Amino acid sequence: MGKSLAVSPLAPAAFPDLPVIAGVTFATAAAGVKYQGRTDVMLALLAPGTAMAGAFTRSATRAAPVLDCQAKLGGIAEEGAAILVNSGNANAFTGQGGVDAVSAITAAVAQATGVPQARVFTSSTGVIGEPLPYNRITAALGDLAAGQNAEGIAAAAKAIMTTDTFPKGAGAEIDVDGQKVRIAGIAKGSGMIAPDMATMLVYIFTDAKADQVALQRMVSEHCDRTFNCITVDSDTSTSDSLLVAATGASGVDVSDSAAFNTALHDLMRDLAHQVVRDGEGASKFVEVTISGAASDDDARTHAMAIANSPLIKTAVAGEDPNWGRVVMAIGKSGAAADRDRLSIRFGDVEVAKDGWRSPAYSEEAAAAHMKSQEILISVDLGLGEGTATVWTCDLTHGYIEINADYRS
Repeated sequence: MGKSLAVSPLAPAAFPDLPVIAGVTFATAAAGVKYQGRTDVMLALLAPGTAMAGAFTRSATRAAPVLDCQAKLGGIAEEGAAILVNSGNANAFTGQGGVDAVSAITAAVAQATGVPQARVFTSSTGVIGEPLPYNRITAALGDLAAGQNAEGIAAAAKAIMTTDTFPKGAGAEIDVDGQKVRIAGIAKGSGMIAPDMATMLVYIFTDAKADQVALQRMVSEHCDRTFNCITVDSDTSTSDSLLVAATGASGVDVSDSAAFNTALHDLMRDLAHQVVRDGEGASKFVEVTISGAASDDDARTHAMAIANSPLIKTAVAGEDPNWGRVVMAIGKSGAAADRDRLSIRFGDVEVAKDGWRSPAYSEEAAAAHMKSQEILISVDLGLGEGTATVWTCDLTHGYIEINADYRS
């Protein structure tokens, strides 16, 4: 975590040019939470009337900031809201001290900004089990409050990084009934990624006006088809948090807008894919699609069994079209399967059909597909109409190096 990591070969060419969202400003600081001279805190201030929605980890050991956010979420922030995020320390598994740290930080943010403490949301990411030196964060709040900038979202994306090799952002400008609505989001995440809600940390902002219940419904539905469909290492974090803020500054109500709903989904999927593309040590982006399952739930179970298999992930890293490992993953998943109806493809190459190797199988063609940076593994169960798509990455020695050295 303290060392500079090579940028993932799957990274986008550059951080995107995100639209400015009326009703939200940002500031960052190097508070020295874990390292000196590294930007590690960001503060976002949201206009009065902002609607807040979110999703959080279902981990039984979730961190104090997560529990605090869950207790506060809902309704409209009539007097405004604030989001403060620190990297370097997860404030997780820290007992009453963790709760006290959250209370101290939220109280200090409220005092520095005038936002009610009940509308101050915090997130922490980094090492688990170490007390959060929250006084370093509160000491920076004067500068953070004074340095707010409507165009500071790119800096905010960098401030929340831990083992990430690139900052993650996505944006959109859409037409809703002839009026413009803007959305912009940032995310962090690289390891400990098998979300059971959303992802490591995600913050999405829009100038749209939205009923909080409607916004929450959209966020929850899209989480299940985006962030809950990614995995890097099958490990669910104690700190996973997603917050979506609709400032209402545009005056355009999107509570029932299909166009906004679609744009929000697409932006969330974009950020989810970026998290996978920055998987620790990743060199290949893998899409797993399941069709013909007995149900959608069964399809998802099979897809995750494939995506989380170390044997499959290492085969992908080694560019080996070892489809026998896919057969193994289907068989072990626990969901319904019939060996003699199973068909498998790597990209466009049919490798297995109706329970045995395809007569048309070409090892050379399958191996050629495995040399790509974008890998597609498709399975048809031949049992029903259930489908699912999930995304993962390969497993390389780089993952071991990063995580063996994480706390140094």
